Amino acid sequence: MTHETPAITRAQTGLDGVSWNILGQIYVPKQVSEDSFSWHATFPVETFVPPHMHPHQDEYIFVLDGRIDLLLGGKKTSAGAGDLVRMPRGIPHAFFNNSGEPVTALFWAAPAGKLVELYQRIHNMSSPAEVVKAAREYDVVFYPPVSSAA
Repeated sequence: MTHETPAITRAQTGLDGVSWNILGQIYVPKQVSEDSFSWHATFPVETFVPPHMHPHQDEYIFVLDGRIDLLLGGKKTSAGAGDLVRMPRGIPHAFFNNSGEPVTALFWAAPAGKLVELYQRIHNMSSPAEVVKAAREYDVVFYPPVSSAA
């Protein structure tokens, strides 16, 4: 990874024209350096990220449109447009789109860790079990499945 360079990542584009399909969600990388990694995420209706944690990274979600239901540190909650979700390293979290509408958000993690490499590897992977297994190699630890937060 390199240090940050002055530039603009334009709307509807990712770094180097990249976007990833992560189990039906679209992640578009916007910025990457050793210190942080940010991506725009689109969550179609009824998609989710199951309970997991990052032992070496803090993760954040700024909700742009819609509502995300969350499990955050063992508690159910939700975040809407304009809300910032803080998920400190080591704290289990999960998010669900139960809203009936697509949700968009800006995510970022600090430090960047191995997330770019993880998303490159699991792009277009169709099996959640394979994603969970692969994630361990990139310092993302998934927990047993739970029903969606409401």
